[in-house]
Amino acid sequence: MKLLEEMIRKYGEIKNDEVLLVDSFLNHQIDPQLMMELGKDFVRHFKNKKITKILTIETSGIAPALMCGYLLNVPVVYLKKSKSKILNEELYETTVHSFTKDIDYLITCRKSFLSSDDSILFIDDFMANGEACLGAIDIIKQAHAQLAGIGIVIEKAFQQGNAKVSQAGYEVYSQARISSLEKNEIQFIDESAVPRTFCGIDR
Repeated sequence: MKLLEEMIRKYGEIKNDEVLLVDSFLNHQIDPQLMMELGKDFVRHFKNKKITKILTIETSGIAPALMCGYLLNVPVVYLKKSKSKILNEELYETTVHSFTKDIDYLITCRKSFLSSDDSILFIDDFMANGEACLGAIDIIKQAHAQLAGIGIVIEKAFQQGNAKVSQAGYEVYSQARISSLEKNEIQFIDESAVPRTFCGIDR
């Protein structure tokens, strides 16, 4: 997505060869107009998937997910990074590892918000090693729901996330795919030469 790539080039801050900050427009300060364009792009891509719900993880995936949910007129559910003290037996839960913070954390979702009737689009802001995505897939499986697609705003394609998800049998649509952050320069994969296909999860 050229608009997103331009924003990353203009406002992204490279911290090292593996870490890129985009907190000026995506995950601290949020650009609402850009979020709407991201939502439109996801909707164009997944328009034939009969999506009933959008799923994301707090907090940075919420903004693009909300725009997508608004455009599709479906609810947006976000997985919490905490466990309720009053809903212990009413939660789907799993543990994921954060690449950025190098910690394990629990993600949870109230069982009444996902069901076997749902066709779910999972959206997240970043994909690095794919752990958050695989955690969300685990929650979707627990609910016996169907995964209609996986949408990622920024993928660090030089890390293992996409490979892990692909090896598990799923494919990913990423709006911007970064091939390198080395030498303090952002390099993108040219998507015009890369065909994309998608698959869902059988119940």
